[in-house]
Amino acid sequence: MSDAASTSADLPLHDGASRIGGPALPVGQLDVTDDFSGLDDPEEQRSFTEGPDTSRSGAAESLLVVQGMYCAACADTVEAVLNGQPGVLRAEVNAASRRLRLHWDPAQIRLSELAQAVGRSGYRVLPLSQALSLGQRLAETRKALWRLFVAGFCMMQVMMYAWPAYVSEPGEIPPDIAQLLNWGSWIVSVPVLLFASGPFLGGAWRDLKQGRVGMDTPVSVGILVTFFVSTAATLEPTGPWGSEVWFDSLTMFVFFLLGGRYLELKARDRTAGALDALVSRLPETCERELADGRWEQVAVRRLRQNDVVRIPVGQAFPGDGVLLDPFASVDEALLTGEARPVRRVEGDALVAGSFNLAGPVRVRLTAVGADTRFAQIVALMERAATEKPRLAVLADRIAAPFLMLVLLAAAFSAWYWWDTDAHRAMATAVAVLIVTCPCALSLATPAAMLASAGALARKGVLVRRLQAFEALDGVDVVVFDKTGTLTDDQARLTAVFARPGVAREQALAWARPLAAASRHPVSRAIAGAAVEHAQVAGTVTELAGQGLLWQRSDGSELRLGSARFCGLDEQVLAAHGVPAPEAPHAHLTDAQGWLATFVLDESLRPDAAATVARLQASGVQTWLISGDHEAAAWRIARAVGITHVVAGASPEQKLAELLALQAQGHKVAMVGDGLNDGPVLARANASMALGHALPLAQAQSDLVLQGGRLADVADALVQSRATMRIVRQNLVWAGVYNAVCVPLALLGWMPPWLAGLGMAASSLFVIANALRLSRRGEAATPVAAAPMPAPVVG
Repeated sequence: MSDAASTSADLPLHDGASRIGGPALPVGQLDVTDDFSGLDDPEEQRSFTEGPDTSRSGAAESLLVVQGMYCAACADTVEAVLNGQPGVLRAEVNAASRRLRLHWDPAQIRLSELAQAVGRSGYRVLPLSQALSLGQRLAETRKALWRLFVAGFCMMQVMMYAWPAYVSEPGEIPPDIAQLLNWGSWIVSVPVLLFASGPFLGGAWRDLKQGRVGMDTPVSVGILVTFFVSTAATLEPTGPWGSEVWFDSLTMFVFFLLGGRYLELKARDRTAGALDALVSRLPETCERELADGRWEQVAVRRLRQNDVVRIPVGQAFPGDGVLLDPFASVDEALLTGEARPVRRVEGDALVAGSFNLAGPVRVRLTAVGADTRFAQIVALMERAATEKPRLAVLADRIAAPFLMLVLLAAAFSAWYWWDTDAHRAMATAVAVLIVTCPCALSLATPAAMLASAGALARKGVLVRRLQAFEALDGVDVVVFDKTGTLTDDQARLTAVFARPGVAREQALAWARPLAAASRHPVSRAIAGAAVEHAQVAGTVTELAGQGLLWQRSDGSELRLGSARFCGLDEQVLAAHGVPAPEAPHAHLTDAQGWLATFVLDESLRPDAAATVARLQASGVQTWLISGDHEAAAWRIARAVGITHVVAGASPEQKLAELLALQAQGHKVAMVGDGLNDGPVLARANASMALGHALPLAQAQSDLVLQGGRLADVADALVQSRATMRIVRQNLVWAGVYNAVCVPLALLGWMPPWLAGLGMAASSLFVIANALRLSRRGEAATPVAAAPMPAPVVG
């Protein structure tokens, strides 16, 4: 049974008085009678499942944690168990992050039944909030340390009994004393076999019951062969196995393997630690105000919109809300990547997951649960943590047949040496079984990519797809959108030209219903400058990259957008005194034609020029493709140093330009934020959306820049190149290790204890090498922002 499946810590309750959904999810000894009914509770499911309720048909998607996994073979076993169940559409498990993405039909099967099926195979399925609980982590760590302690203590005792045989001459030790020492070694080795070796033997038995050969199988065979051959030699010193025993080698390589696995476990926790820390960021309970003014302690998942909660110092806000007290000091690093206090005053918006830094404050919740921005961020990272990058899938495919080759190589070595020396034949076979493990190969890619994803997350960059690291590594062209990307997402209205007889305020009032329906910076500036008036009812439709159409209930229609969309040309605009389009313009027309033109200005982002210069210095071309007028696009391009500009581009033209670049052999990354950027973001080799971008733009992107800093574009590119460099180093190491050590073991030049040390060191090297990416992210300094230029019109 796995470590995680045999812990005995109690999970925390999910509300102040009782467990949700019947009995609590079990954490004791796992067997088929365990009750997982808590997974079927609708309140419980809301935190980790998207899709229909359990009472309705249709596909649902759940994101869970699988405990007890150590390698890619474990992930394959869980996938095989789940994919064989009725009602399961698809199950995907990432071994490095231990995340399970499950697509299932609630009308055909319940989650508790699926959890029991996984439990029978020796693993445990839990929601993230419970799997990451402190008690669960401590119990798992304690069990691993106990196994390591038993193996280490017994190893020292066995080495003490074996030492006289190493330093004495043949025949110097009387036979009865030698036999007594062997029996002492046998007695001390039994706890190593029955307890310390539990993870390996349990994993092998689990895989064999599923008809599979896992990565624990060769190790387990080696452990059992070593113990039983040594036992036979102890029972009958004059028998075919001779009088030499390997209890010292047995205890030594079990200790090395457990030590390596423990360090590997801690290191893997660090590689996926950013996601785990993010998920466990919200408190489990908080204080809610009652109608009579008293306060009650409730589970966070029981909170509802408009509840008033009190947040103590050091606790995260459980939902999006509005501050009710005079002021608060808040850490919003979750959104900006910068861990510096931000002052908020009464009436300001607060975001779930941000920390309260100074004094208890009261907050009225405006959004809770899945409706918060925090939940959207967690969902993005969870999806990334369940993804298997292309190189990782390839490594897993190689690992499965490699295990069969290991068993065949061990059998061949035993057969080859048998006639010469049966004792040496067994030693060689055991060394081959232990030294040739593809764990390092399977962990090489996901460990590095998860470490980089965690490093970027700490800086406010969310990785939606791990495959983006491989794509960004080859990028040689970065394409920027203009409005809201290179420029601030806050534009300012500077002038209004209107039809004779139409006042400025009236033109803005007519434009407001259209502008309010869009999140484009120009639309937001117009809506913000207008005063709300009673309007005729109607339907507003936004056409990406063109404008907005308001079909009113009285049969008339208004258009707000580009000159082309509104059917205007330069002559018509000049006739009404509208200046040449050197700044962002939006036009308003009705059935009679031109009605008004709104002129705006926009300023560069402070780090735009420095980011473009950094990209160009690294050999990357920079392009600007914008739907704005040519003069406006070129003005921004010259200000930041971009020489390749495509202006007046519709969404279709943007896509055509990107495809043309790809046809020339370029690897293109797209940075955008608007509705018209969706198709280009989807087709680019890699894509990035700013944190304020529309949901469609974020959904099509590989990375989301939460802080809105363009410097993160260059940082992500540098991090991706470093990531793939580490991945290649890991893959080369795994290949060289096996190419060198397997022949040494086959030739009998590597004893079993050294094989165990080599196997542990191989996996540990891969993880430790990946951790360099995490430290790199922590130590990286952001691109220095260029001095704030004067507002650039255009």
